[in-house]
Amino acid sequence: QVRLDQSGGGVVQAGGSLRLSCAASGRTSTVYGMAWFRRAPGKDSEFVASTRYNAGDIYYADSIKGRFTLSRDTAKNRKAIYLQMNNLKSDDTAVYYCAADPDVEYGLGHAQSYRYWGQGTQVTVSS
Repeated sequence: QVRLDQSGGGVVQAGGSLRLSCAASGRTSTVYGMAWFRRAPGKDSEFVASTRYNAGDIYYADSIKGRFTLSRDTAKNRKAIYLQMNNLKSDDTAVYYCAADPDVEYGLGHAQSYRYWGQGTQVTVSS
């Protein structure tokens, strides 16, 4: 089992910045991929960014490319990812979730690939 604990988020004006954190605990050595997804009110879950953790490659959704940056903790025996969000827009308002999985069977950008999820954190961007 892997537990994901999120922190960060909050309320910010358009154009502002926020940083989200997601720390994994438990059987973290099994984690292959980690990702951020978000769900806006009345909308489906949306892929934001992902990484093959040990390889270090990172992928972004087009909607946030150039504004958001996923980074990961490279310390030994620790797995955590971060999402630095800059130039936030009202469309970025959503609950943000981090996710992790040992296999990522359906690809890094698909929510169905991840069996472990954080508790979610609200990001609200006011215009």
